[in-house]
This record gives sequence, C-alpha cells and structure tokens, in this order.
Amino acid sequence: MKPGDAPRSSGPRAPGAALTMYSPLSALLRRDPVTVPLEATVRSALEAMERARLDLVVVTDAERRYPLGVFTLRDLVRRVTLPGGDLEQPVAAVMTAGLTTLPPEASAHQAALAMARSGVRLMVVVEADGRLAGVVSQDDLFGLQRAGVGEIGREIQAARDVEGLRQVAPGIRRLAEGLMAQGIGPETLTHFISTLNDLLTVRVIELVADHFDVPPVPMCWIALGSEGRLEQTFATDQDNGIIFEADAADAERVRQGLLPFAKAVNQALAACGFALCRGDVMAGNPRWCLTLEEWQRAFSGWIATPQPYALLNASIFFDLRPIYGREALADRLHAWVLAAAARAPLFLRGMAECALRSRPPLGLFRRFLYTPSPEFPHTIDLKLRGSGPYVDAARVFALAHEVPHTSTAQRLRALAGVLHLDAGDLAAKVDGFHFVHLQRLRNQCRPGVPLAAANRIDPRDLGDLDRHVLREALLQARQLQERLMLDFQL
Repeated sequence: MKPGDAPRSSGPRAPGAALTMYSPLSALLRRDPVTVPLEATVRSALEAMERARLDLVVVTDAERRYPLGVFTLRDLVRRVTLPGGDLEQPVAAVMTAGLTTLPPEASAHQAALAMARSGVRLMVVVEADGRLAGVVSQDDLFGLQRAGVGEIGREIQAARDVEGLRQVAPGIRRLAEGLMAQGIGPETLTHFISTLNDLLTVRVIELVADHFDVPPVPMCWIALGSEGRLEQTFATDQDNGIIFEADAADAERVRQGLLPFAKAVNQALAACGFALCRGDVMAGNPRWCLTLEEWQRAFSGWIATPQPYALLNASIFFDLRPIYGREALADRLHAWVLAAAARAPLFLRGMAECALRSRPPLGLFRRFLYTPSPEFPHTIDLKLRGSGPYVDAARVFALAHEVPHTSTAQRLRALAGVLHLDAGDLAAKVDGFHFVHLQRLRNQCRPGVPLAAANRIDPRDLGDLDRHVLREALLQARQLQERLMLDFQL
C-alpha cells in the first residue's frame, strides 16, 4: 500500500499525553476515522474529506466496520485527475487496497518500521476481529515532537543505494544533537535515535538483498545488546544475528547461502557508521546465523552451564528483538528463552552475581570513586558503572519474572509491582537511568573526545546541579543492586 500524503490533522489527544516510541497506537488514533462505503462515488469521498479537512478516507463495507482500502488526495491525482477519470465512478475503482494493518496494542516504533518496510506513510489500525480502529500517519509518530525526525526517515526510505544511506546517516547524529540542545527528554531522544537507526538498518538490508541470491526461506534479522534494548548511543557497534527456518539436513546449505548477504549487510552498516563488533557478534558470523532450533540449543547451553563466557553471551543475546523479516521467528525464540531462563535458578543466580561485579562509583559520604584508567584519570565509566548496573539488574529481574520487554526502562516499569516500587521509587530509578544515559550522549557530542573516552566523564566538569543528580542516579542503581543481593541471597 502506498497511500500517499499523510493526513492534515491528527485529531485530539488526551491532555498532557506524551508521545514516545513505546506508546501504543491506541493512544495516537483519531477518535472518529472518516469512512465511506465501498459503493460510494469519488465525488462523495472527496466531499467527506473536505468536511473533515483530511487528506484521506477509509473505504469500508456497507456497515462501515471493516476497512477495505483507503482513498487519498494522491490517489485522486494519479488515478482520477491525470487519466481524465469521472468523479461519479465508484471510489472502489481508484482506492488503494491491500492494506497494511496493525493492532491497537502495537507500538509507535513497530508502526514506524512497518511503514518503512511497506513504503507507506500511514497505517490502518484494526481490532482483533478485523474492525476498523483508526489510522495513524508518519506525522502522528514524528511530527508532533521535533522537526527533522520525519524528514530523516523519508530520506532513509528514499535512498537508492548504500552510498546514499552513508550520506544520510550523519544526519541522524546531527538531528539528535540538535534535539538534545533543545532540551528534549532523554527517553524520547533515545527512542528517536533507535527508531531512525532501525529504519536505516531495514533499508540497508533491502538494498543489499537486491544484489544477492538470498535463499527463499523464512528469516528474521535480529538486534542484540544495546540495539536490542533501543538504547544506542553515538558510540555504538553492531550486535546482530539471523534466525531462519530450514530442516536440520538443509540448515548448513541455507546458512552458507545467507552468510555472504549477511556479511555484506554488516559491511554496509559499518560504512554508515555502525562499527563492526569487536567480538564478531554479527549475522555474518556463522555462529550467529542459525535456525530457530539451533538458537534454542545455544541458549540451552548457556542456561544449563552458567560459566563466565555463557553469562557474557547472556548479557548480549537475552536482549534480542526483531528488526526485519519474519518477526514471528524472533517472537517464538524470545518467548522460549524467557520460559527457559525463569526455570533455571542457578543460571539466574549466576547472572545476578555477574551483574554485581560493576558497582556504581560511590564511596563514603557518596563521594565519586574514579574508575582506574592510566590514560583517563579522574574519570568515571558511565557505561560500565553507570548505566550498566541498571541494565544488568533489570535484565536479571526481567528473566526471573518472564517480562517480555527488552528496554531497561520498560523492564523496570513492568517490574514495579514485583519489586514493590511505589510511583516515586519507580520514577527515581527510571529517571536516574535516563540521566546517566543522557550524560553519555552529551559526552559523546563534545568535540575532541576520543572513542576510548566516549563513556568517561570527570564529575568535576559537571555543574553543581548535574553533579548532584548524577550522585542520586548512581544511588538508585546501587539500590537496585542491593535488591538483587537480597532476592538471590548474595
């Protein structure tokens, strides 16, 4: 479906509602989507659009319950005006059919990716029984926040080769720096960075696939690590893999067919600024291009034998989410992993012990403890000892309680009842995590900061208020670790 221009008006929202990329589409829907029946004429459809001051109507069955297509101003120009068509002809003859749809509980992030994959600028939302719930557009997802996000997204979708994407990619960072300078919240900022990075990855995969004879099997490109958590910063490398379907006897042949394509995608992403993973946790590595059953065996091994290497893998691979392809494969693997981990107390205890190895750098009287580094003395590693304790603790609790979310903030929110966090405690921990993440982003934007120091700051360089908030944020991380020690008797 390529329905053309987005609507002119997004309709009312609840007062004070804040859009994030985790928001369900139900929070973004028009209250009364404008519809016309299948037998309506083009003229009557245009009259309905004019009355509602919209650029589209949804064409439905006679009872106006089930969406059959959409009719937009672009459809009018391309299929009626230019061919010299009749305004009295049925709208069904010129509407865009074959709708791409999502359920109301799908997130704005999922909608953005679905639009990118389908090359559309709006999404029809339907209930479980197929009834029309509403319509959301790219402007609903991006336009209500800050200018530029939607434009970058459209430039990514319009790129015709990897070189075009390589030229667009720096715009994501420039946009993020501009939004940060305008004071946009760290959670929203991170969502935008991750969503645009996802759109770029999807387009890279599409463009690279055109040059390879990719085996025609169901497959899914998955994101891992910080990308899987939607918590990427500017100094991030690739962590990805592939899940594919094939019989055991045919798996190796299919894998060998997928690997050249996967390696080319990894190289193209590197050209766009996503460094190759130093640990080679990438889809182009045959170890991470596996069938669903092979992935399950790999996870079973890590869970059954929680040795240091297994726990290191767990910290990367247990944050998986789908990026492109047959998402059901990733969903099945993730559900299986959650159930398997929750039944493995020794593994969870090992994960908890591992999570406690990096303590927040606060000493006596809450004084900052500098992370030893001959090259960068008097600095704190905000990745290892700042956001890391939040990420690791939230992951362990999420696995123990089969929480399906992969992002740290969403995990903490879902765990509030389990951890007995009241609204104030929960807000303090979520805000603390985001504050540390924001300091990492700010530091990475400073001119002249070497890559090795991308996540290191000297607290003395902060203002008094930021230094105070950082102490409180690290204290909240320490409290999460104390809860880990209590729950796992460490």
